[in-house]
Amino acid sequence: MEAPPPWRIATRFRGFFPVVVDVETGGFNSTTDALLEIAAVMIEMTPSGEVRPGATHRYHVQPFHGSRMDPASLAVNGIDPYHPLRPAIPEREVLSQLFREVRKAVREAECTRAVLVGHNASFDLGFLNAAAARTDAKRNPFHPFSCFDTATLAGVALGQTVLSRAVVAAGLSWDSAAAHSAIYDAERTAQLFCTICNRFRGMYVDALERAGPGEEVEATGADDDLRAD
Repeated sequence: MEAPPPWRIATRFRGFFPVVVDVETGGFNSTTDALLEIAAVMIEMTPSGEVRPGATHRYHVQPFHGSRMDPASLAVNGIDPYHPLRPAIPEREVLSQLFREVRKAVREAECTRAVLVGHNASFDLGFLNAAAARTDAKRNPFHPFSCFDTATLAGVALGQTVLSRAVVAAGLSWDSAAAHSAIYDAERTAQLFCTICNRFRGMYVDALERAGPGEEVEATGADDDLRAD
C-alpha cells in the first residue's frame, strides 16, 4: 500500500485529531464543582502542511444538581450561573452536541480519535471526563488520558507557561478584558498551539526523512463507534 502523503492531519499527529478545549467552572474539583462553560476549537491542516484553527463550538452549561460553585472562581470568570438571559443547557445535551461535532471532524480528517489540547490540559480533560461520567455519555471521541498541553509546549518553545505571556511571546495579541471566557481562552490557545506546531514543522520534516511516516493507524475496537452516527 502506498504511504499516505505527509501533509495530512491524521499523519501529522499519528491518527489523533487535535481539539482545543477550554472550560470555565465553579472551582477546581471536577467531581464536585460545576462545569459552567465549554468551548472547543477544531484544528485543521492546509495543503502546505500548516495547522490552523478551524470551527469553534461554545456551550453555556447548567450547573449539575448539587454542584459547588466557589464565589472566588465565579469572580474570576465573571459567570452568573442563574442569570435569566444566560442560554445554558444541561450537561448531557452539551456533551451530546459537542461529541457529535468532534466525531464528525475526526471522521472527515480520517483520524481514529480526538485528543484534547489545552493550557494545563489535565484540568480541562478532568472536567470533561467527570461530566461524561456523570451523564453516562456515550461514544466519547476523546482519548481518556492522553492530551497535548500548551503550557508544556510554550514552556519548551517560548520560555513561558502562563497563557497570556505565552501568547504575547508567540507574537499574538492578548486582550485581558476578554480573558477567562471559554471561547476566548480556547481560541487563543488554539492559535498558540498552531503557532508552535508550525514553527516545529522543520523538525517534523526531518523526522519524516529519518524514520518515514510510519504505518497508518487503523480504527479498531473502541474506535469503531467514531465511524458513524
